[in-house]
Amino acid sequence: MSTERKRHVIPGEIITSGSYRSEQNTIQVGDNIVSTIVGLSDIHDGGVRVIPLTGGYIPKDDDLVIGKIISHSSLSWTADINSCYVGMLPASDVFGRDYSSSSDDMTAKLAKGDLIAARIVNFDKTRDPLITISGRELGKIDSGELVKISPNKVPRLIGKRGSMIQMIESSTNTQITIGQNGLLVVSSEDPNGLLKAINAIELIEEQAHVANLTDQVKEMLESKSE
Repeated sequence: MSTERKRHVIPGEIITSGSYRSEQNTIQVGDNIVSTIVGLSDIHDGGVRVIPLTGGYIPKDDDLVIGKIISHSSLSWTADINSCYVGMLPASDVFGRDYSSSSDDMTAKLAKGDLIAARIVNFDKTRDPLITISGRELGKIDSGELVKISPNKVPRLIGKRGSMIQMIESSTNTQITIGQNGLLVVSSEDPNGLLKAINAIELIEEQAHVANLTDQVKEMLESKSE
C-alpha cells in the first residue's frame, strides 16, 4: 500500500493504515483511512485528508490568503489554505530571530483552529509554500465569519477596481477580508448586516456568469430584511 504524502485517490481507496487521524474527506475503516472523494491525499503530522481537485487554489507568490492553523512542529505552524498544498509559517516569522523552541510557547501565539491573514512568500510547486503574517493587515484574525467560495470567483467578488466588494461592505456595514485562495472572513457588529453580506457573497458565487450580476446584488442589498 502506498503511503506517499500526496497522491491521487478515488472514493473508497485506502490511503494509509495505522495510527493516523481521519480528517477532511476521509473516514476510518478499521485501521485504514479511506478517501470519500476524488482528490489529492495529504498525510501530515499524523493526520490524513483529501483535497478536492475541482476549483482548488494554486498558490502564487505575494498572494494574500486566509489560512486555518491545523498543526505545528517545533519550528513552524502548518495552515490549511484551501489547496492541495499547506502553508508553512516559520516560528521565527512570529517570534523573531531569537526564537527558541525550548523557551517559547508556540500555542500561546497561534493554536489549532486559529485563522490568519497571510501572504505567500515563496512557492515553486515542489514543496509546500512558505507564508508570512508579518506585514500590513496580516496576522491572527480574532473575529469574523469564515466563508468559502471557489478561488476562480474571487475576481468577480472584488469587481472592477474593487467596486463589488465596496458596495457590499458599505451596504451591510461589514468588513470583508478576501483571500485569493477563496477563503473570506466577514466581520460586523450587526448580525443582520453580517447575514446580508454572506448572502450577497453566495449569490455572486452562484451567479458569477450572469451579465447583470451587479444589479442583482444591489437589489438584494437594498431589500429590507424580513
